[in-house]
Amino acid sequence: MSDNLHVKRVLELYLPKSTAKRVVLLTGARQTGKTTLSKSAYPDLRYINLDAPENRDALKEISSSSWGRDVGNAVIDEAQKAPVVFEKVKYSFDAGTVSFCVLTGSSQILLLKKIRETLAGRIALYELWPLMTSEIYHGGEARDMATPLVDELFTDKPVDAVLSSVPGILLDDQDSRQRGAESYLLQWGGMPALLHLPEEERWKWLRDYEYTYLERDLSDLARLDDLEPFRKFQRLSALRSGKLLQYSELARDAGVSVDTARRYLEYLRISYQSILLQPYHRNITSSVIKTPKLYWVDMGILRQLTGFSGAPTGDLYETFVVGEFFKWMKTVQRAGELYFYRTRSGLEVDLLLETQQGIIGMEIKSRDTVTGSDLRPLRDVAAGLGSQWRGGLIIYRGNEIRKIAEPSIWAVPSRRLFIG
Repeated sequence: MSDNLHVKRVLELYLPKSTAKRVVLLTGARQTGKTTLSKSAYPDLRYINLDAPENRDALKEISSSSWGRDVGNAVIDEAQKAPVVFEKVKYSFDAGTVSFCVLTGSSQILLLKKIRETLAGRIALYELWPLMTSEIYHGGEARDMATPLVDELFTDKPVDAVLSSVPGILLDDQDSRQRGAESYLLQWGGMPALLHLPEEERWKWLRDYEYTYLERDLSDLARLDDLEPFRKFQRLSALRSGKLLQYSELARDAGVSVDTARRYLEYLRISYQSILLQPYHRNITSSVIKTPKLYWVDMGILRQLTGFSGAPTGDLYETFVVGEFFKWMKTVQRAGELYFYRTRSGLEVDLLLETQQGIIGMEIKSRDTVTGSDLRPLRDVAAGLGSQWRGGLIIYRGNEIRKIAEPSIWAVPSRRLFIG
């Protein structure tokens, strides 16, 4: 994998062509590869990086009326560094002197604020997340990436039809490569720069990333005089990945107020560090809890924050699976919602995928086998949903895709689900 100098990104397949009349916003966490992707997808466009102060100064001097002549169709990196750019792009786009522009940046809150003010109704938003398992597996190979099975779950195909159409077991070489891609992501996460570093340098890169995030991204989001309370909160949040979020408990342990804890979690969410998975809102079987679950997006950053370098625990594996689902949905912009389901009596299903066609339930098990007790939550929820039930998956680390029970409940190795 480390031999691939340019990892092919799924998002590139979904970006509009530069021949369209469009303003594109490409955003995501720092170091996820936005610059590389924008240059790869739009080699015909002029590239301007606003991290450079002289570029910011130069663009400020260009008038709106001459923007189309002096700048034209372009990729403008770190656009939030010069807010006046948004107004000038709007003017030239409306005037027809610019027909296509790409704005990139990692400060979501600032970018979206400027868009609401100046470019509402004109812009197409795309998010670049850390590498997915399928991207690591395929790397920089020229051949087209096969669409992973997870994408089929968003179609109108019955779960039985989706999973019965693929081989139950893969041959040794292909299976070994898939295991390698999944193991890499479980250990190091999806930051592209890590692929090309020796193992001993990866921890240092991840430590440096934490400092850069605190000093640059967080400073864009909030003016904090003292970063230490947030740093402590960040690490305590990472330790709770895969668990129910109790704001009062987290606030107490971090030594901040509940309101501050909520604000800090929002900073983590809008800077693409964490996900809040909401509980399913309907009482399918009995009274449900209303507390969300917290998940970290990137496994490498999660491990750096928690200091845990061992074999994946159940919570880590669950974090990985939820993250892969979430990244795929957001990258290819599939219509659907992810929830978990948990009742006050203790019945829990790790994931519910709700689409227009119905609901798929999923249990996540960090082991190589499936047991009879794994089926009960899915069967109970299926009975409660009735005709809305599309099928169930037990996502595990074993070898075989196989149907194990009715109604339409299958065992699926995670690497088979997320790699085409």
